[in-house]
Amino acid sequence: MSTVERPLLPLGRGVDLDSERGVECPGDLPPASDPALVERARAAKEKLGGRVFVLGHHYQRDEVIQFADVTGDSFKLARDAAARPDAEFIVFCGVHFMAESADILTSDAQRVILPDLAAGCSMADMARLQQVEAAWETLEAAGIADQVVPVTYMNSSADIKAFCGRHGGVVCTSSNAQAVLEWAFEQGSKVLFLPDQHLGRNTAVLKLGIPLEKCVSWLPHRPDGGLAAEELREATMILWQGHCSVHGRFSPEAVDDLRAEIPGINVLVHPECRHEVVLKADYVGSTEFIINTIRDAPAGSAWAIGTELNLVQRLAKAHPDKRIVFLDKTVCYCSTMNRIDLPHLVWALESLAAGQIVNVIEVDDETQHYARVALERMLDLPGRSRRD
Repeated sequence: MSTVERPLLPLGRGVDLDSERGVECPGDLPPASDPALVERARAAKEKLGGRVFVLGHHYQRDEVIQFADVTGDSFKLARDAAARPDAEFIVFCGVHFMAESADILTSDAQRVILPDLAAGCSMADMARLQQVEAAWETLEAAGIADQVVPVTYMNSSADIKAFCGRHGGVVCTSSNAQAVLEWAFEQGSKVLFLPDQHLGRNTAVLKLGIPLEKCVSWLPHRPDGGLAAEELREATMILWQGHCSVHGRFSPEAVDDLRAEIPGINVLVHPECRHEVVLKADYVGSTEFIINTIRDAPAGSAWAIGTELNLVQRLAKAHPDKRIVFLDKTVCYCSTMNRIDLPHLVWALESLAAGQIVNVIEVDDETQHYARVALERMLDLPGRSRRD
């Protein structure tokens, strides 16, 4: 079966409407060297008043976070936006799929603004709708599609969420992945997990006790995912071969090196990390789990954290009584998340204040409907975590 190739575009240039990268960002940005940027952002936000609500993802730069009305992970922020129906503009300082989720959950009267349309997510880009539909055709040809429940991580495009909604599937977050998978296995005997193979594998093996050999990787750029029909029939978890470009960098060798360098250090990682890294960690959990674990840790304790560097640096600054280090020798920010910088935020806020609505993120009605179906299935799970 042939695969669908995506065009290779420099970030922020060209047009690829089906990509998380979106389209080029219009307008003249103020220079990053402008010493008045902070005051300009503050003045524009004050002029807009209650008409604007600014969301800041945990991985954003400090220069942007200072203007956020609320901070958090992607789905929490989308729900925070939905809880503010009087806000005409939702300025989402995050990435494209997050802004889509906010558009799905907010009212038609609200406009969701992404300060830079080139702020996408490489992981979400790894599962394109055409590819997933082709994979489903392969599952049908193997005679197992009726046994498979598609589960997509929140870090996916709206059309992938909608695909899951149409096919009896569901959305999960990094904190409720176990509960969602338990529900999925009550509906069918197999799961197609999109798009992050590591979260799917770590949850299935370490939380549900599924044997590692029952987890197979679907390679979207190979015919039939690189898997024979018999391999698909024998599998319990079919893991889409996607990953986070930041969390995928952490290595078991880095864990060993830090343990040798700092005796007694605690290793705390996100479940998007590779399986062999998670096996070596002391604690594994979502971004909120990481924040709360550090907050509650005793003074004098030492921590190596495997997640995005902006957050690690912010935690180290907020908790000077603890030794907090990054679980990698190489500086690694989320490059697309970091496209939302102060010049883009100033440009977006000043444009809105001047009556020019820019960079609106809109999900079409049908996609929105089925994506909401998948989200509601997650939210309707009784007694199960709803946080990111």
